[in-house]
Amino acid sequence: MKKEIIISGFGGQGGLAIGKNLAEAGMAEGLNVTWAPSYGPEMRGGTANCSVVLSDKPVGSPVFAHPTELIALNEPSLAKFEAGVLPGGIVFVNSDVVTDKVQRPDLTAYYVPCSQIAEEVGNSKVSNMVMLGAYVAATGILKPETIEKMIEEMFAGPKAKFIPLNIEAFRRGMACVQ
Repeated sequence: MKKEIIISGFGGQGGLAIGKNLAEAGMAEGLNVTWAPSYGPEMRGGTANCSVVLSDKPVGSPVFAHPTELIALNEPSLAKFEAGVLPGGIVFVNSDVVTDKVQRPDLTAYYVPCSQIAEEVGNSKVSNMVMLGAYVAATGILKPETIEKMIEEMFAGPKAKFIPLNIEAFRRGMACVQ
């Protein structure tokens, strides 16, 4: 088993955090992982993406040309990366931001209303956790409880008040694709 994932969007949408969570959860489950972030000079609003590899075998390189999955948080990301996804791959689209549809019939597409669900749970900043939930539910590569444990560790100490909100967003994202 080997998943090569591109997560891409505007800076500030939490795409790099999705990737980091996937990598850390993969390590916690005994997988071999890489996480390689890439972003422009802008802290917020510029293009940001990361590459994540989750594998049950050693990973030779964090660089790959054709992902098995794409998480597109904005329109430019879908336009840039869709063509490179392997046939039979999966594309996750933030349907509240991206109006285009996946064009290739050989890909499975999930349209996740990340912003809408984040607002429903009480905070627009958790839209990335919604997408993370959708990815975990659709691929089955990681256990939901492992991700929830990562969320609890990420928001330790004074940030602990954000744990229930993020877990709820994650679970609502999972429900979108089940």
